[in-house]
Amino acid sequence: MTSSAALIIVGGLIIGVATLAGAWMGRRPASRRDLSCAAAGGALLVIAGYHLVPDALTAAKQTGIALWVVPLVAMASFAATGIAVRRGCTCAGECESSSGAGTAAALSVHRLLEGVVLGLAGSIMVAAALFVHAFAEGLAAGTLLNSVPRRRATLWLAAMCVSPLAGAALTSLAPFPASAEPILLALAAGVLGQAAKVSLTAAFRSARQITVAAISQPAAATLVAAVVTTLAVRGIG
Repeated sequence: MTSSAALIIVGGLIIGVATLAGAWMGRRPASRRDLSCAAAGGALLVIAGYHLVPDALTAAKQTGIALWVVPLVAMASFAATGIAVRRGCTCAGECESSSGAGTAAALSVHRLLEGVVLGLAGSIMVAAALFVHAFAEGLAAGTLLNSVPRRRATLWLAAMCVSPLAGAALTSLAPFPASAEPILLALAAGVLGQAAKVSLTAAFRSARQITVAAISQPAAATLVAAVVTTLAVRGIG
């Protein structure tokens, strides 16, 4: 086994561990679930707006795709996901469940591409940055999967853990279709943006009916999660 292959395997494993650690924290029963939802919303907003959309625009420039296609696809994805959530559920808990599955699916696609980056870069620094990034993603997905049956949640989290290794494997089997990357990233950004909306709505729904002090706590959780996730994204570069 070459050193590059070993790095990819080790990197994929630690990304999986970080994902499960974040998901475990997000799925823990807690009296202040609003703080977990707020933190998940902050992380998702950064992942979608500060990470996926700029990456999609960069990929579009490199592949010759018109830049306007990226925001158009992202907005269409956001709207379609919102319609699916509203029509597919009858209560807030079911909305969060639907959004949780969409989040896990979008993050799995996103992390497939991150696995491609890991396979091409072969850098320990990239693996370390993805580790921190994966914890934030695991927290977001785990929180929104709270209302999903344990077996289904386990399958979604397993997909999130395996997808980086699958992406890395693609780099050794066949060239990755570069023209598909900006579209996939934009689609994922729209889904995660809608998931952030659902998560933040759940976090502030009861707080608005209490006091300003109660609102400040979810707001602080959102801000802290957004800052931590931004630092992780900047680490990935």
